[in-house]
Amino acid sequence: MAENSVYYYNEDPYEEDAREDAEVSETGDQQPDDDPHIRVRHNEARSGSVMTIILASILAALLLGSVIYTLDRRNTMYNKVASLNDELGLVEAENVRLQSELDSRMSAKNVEDYAENVLGMQKIDSSQIKYIKIQTGDVVNIPEQEKGIGAKIKSFFDRCVEYFRG
Repeated sequence: MAENSVYYYNEDPYEEDAREDAEVSETGDQQPDDDPHIRVRHNEARSGSVMTIILASILAALLLGSVIYTLDRRNTMYNKVASLNDELGLVEAENVRLQSELDSRMSAKNVEDYAENVLGMQKIDSSQIKYIKIQTGDVVNIPEQEKGIGAKIKSFFDRCVEYFRG
């Protein structure tokens, strides 16, 4: 028999006597011609099937590699986002500190100290204040000018319209 042969045995429990009658040759192989229940199937290695397996393996490896690469890129981006969020927290804390420092420097006492010590300014004395009296009785009245004939007619019609409207 050929080395690529595969034998299948029909194990039907009702045909027990067929199993007992199967002969074994001197090499230990069963003879398929003697028992009608034993079938022989020849497996031949086809070169196309080997190439298909190789190509499928390469494709699977490429897919696995791409999945691993995308997971690595995602983890890298997550790490960058986390580090930038940490940096943002630090910068916001620094901003709060600087705002409070600015507010403390802009207080009235600090401005007064800066004006006196750095700019050489002094507080005003009562002797430096001069009061000016303004007369409120001086009022200028502009006399009403006489209206022209067109303005008088227009005002008459306006009063009539107001009267009829209620």
